[in-house]
Amino acid sequence: GAPTISIFLKPPGVIPLGGSTTVCCVCQRDNGHFVLYKGGRQIRTLELRGSRAEFSISNATKKDEGGYSCHYMDGGTVLARSETVEVRVEEFRLPRPVLSVLPGCEVAAGAYVAFRCTIAHANAACFLYLEGQVQATWLPKEQADFNISRVHKGDEGRYSCQCFTGSALLEWSAVSKTLDLVVR
Repeated sequence: GAPTISIFLKPPGVIPLGGSTTVCCVCQRDNGHFVLYKGGRQIRTLELRGSRAEFSISNATKKDEGGYSCHYMDGGTVLARSETVEVRVEEFRLPRPVLSVLPGCEVAAGAYVAFRCTIAHANAACFLYLEGQVQATWLPKEQADFNISRVHKGDEGRYSCQCFTGSALLEWSAVSKTLDLVVR
């Protein structure tokens, strides 16, 4: 069948002006190549290292913003297309949030886990990121929790959070320090 490919930012989240991120494209096959698109326009061919290819953005400006996607090619044939990952570049004005996980970073399969993103700002909402995922989880209020009632191996990974205020002009925080969730 057709290969499935994934795309994600490493590290995830909105990046600061002058900051950096890497667009990662991953496929289970290693005999083709990736072509990277921004806003539907081809920008470059990426070299495969094993089953993944990376495109680094450094010293980011507003010109780097947009929707990035990858096509997995074999010769001139497109075998698969990724979802689109949004790159946003902002000036960070809010304090850095703190991510915590209860009961801790190492849990038994089936346990109840709560992620909490705390920021010193009354009206901020936050996103919870899992490295390797395109979609973030929205945490609506100041000290929002994200609960996983029966944690499993698929929930493992590197988590972080980032907050913003939803006024007329969006203001962003830096991304929190990361936490690695391990499921035994």
